[in-house]
Amino acid sequence: MILTVTLNLALDVTYEVPAVDWDGVNRVGAVHRRAGGKGVNVARVLAALGQEVLVTGLAGGPTGRAIEEDLRAAGLPAALCAIAADSRTTLAVCETGDTRATPGPQETPAPRGTAGIRRTALFNEPGPQVTPDELADFVRRYTALASGADVVVLSGSLPRGVPADIYATLADLAGAPVIVDADGDPLRHAPKGRPTVVKPNAEELARAFPGGEGAEALRSRGAEAVVVSMGADGLLAVTGEGTFRARMPYTIQGNPTGAGDALVAGLALDLARPWPERLRRAAALGAAAVAAPVAGEFDRDVYAAVHPQIVIT
Repeated sequence: MILTVTLNLALDVTYEVPAVDWDGVNRVGAVHRRAGGKGVNVARVLAALGQEVLVTGLAGGPTGRAIEEDLRAAGLPAALCAIAADSRTTLAVCETGDTRATPGPQETPAPRGTAGIRRTALFNEPGPQVTPDELADFVRRYTALASGADVVVLSGSLPRGVPADIYATLADLAGAPVIVDADGDPLRHAPKGRPTVVKPNAEELARAFPGGEGAEALRSRGAEAVVVSMGADGLLAVTGEGTFRARMPYTIQGNPTGAGDALVAGLALDLARPWPERLRRAAALGAAAVAAPVAGEFDRDVYAAVHPQIVIT
């Protein structure tokens, strides 16, 4: 079982519009509402791939109830901890259009993406206030859940009241391999818990370590391996077995929301596989998620097309 932890659960709302008029009225063509947060997106991808998953995190108020209802409707097993404050809502505004993947000079054309997204703007609320008692209750329940997990994924932002070193604490308590996907202070603190993989993107890594030490700094502080996602430029993995680079054959145009979560799902699938296999699958899932309209989904045709063309060096 793979346990995904989302402390800052959200109700994700996606608007699809032909174009955004910032000075006028915008008519929304399609609306998607679903439980979200990075760990939920990871769990959706894993479940779609036939993996046993369990979602945990903090949920409260009417929005928290809507999140729980959507998880049940989606068939995603969950063990959420209740808080008094209302959970957050996030909004993604996607401008739609007819886009295609752009092939490289020596590559075959990519299949048409299904999303048809030209660009996306994200509006993320900060999240609820969590009390010390609520957090302590979550840590107790998490410790019991993690004891039965094969892999634990800790990902996403933190709600107010949760200390920045919580991922280090949870990784240390897990008793199973841990993947951390975080930003800012939580990313800087995460290695203290000795996680198996830390997965920042390139911008997050640069913000956390502006001096440029980056991935090696995370490893020197306790992370076993660091996988850096670089968008269309692929992945960089700095590990105890060496440094690996996954290069994408072409760029997939679409909605990047959730691409990093699909990538994390790929890393969590089988931590015993050799790094080249893990990186190829993770990179392909991330690209396939860009071609899907909503975070937590991926385009299987794009995945099948791009996977064998990813080059690992």
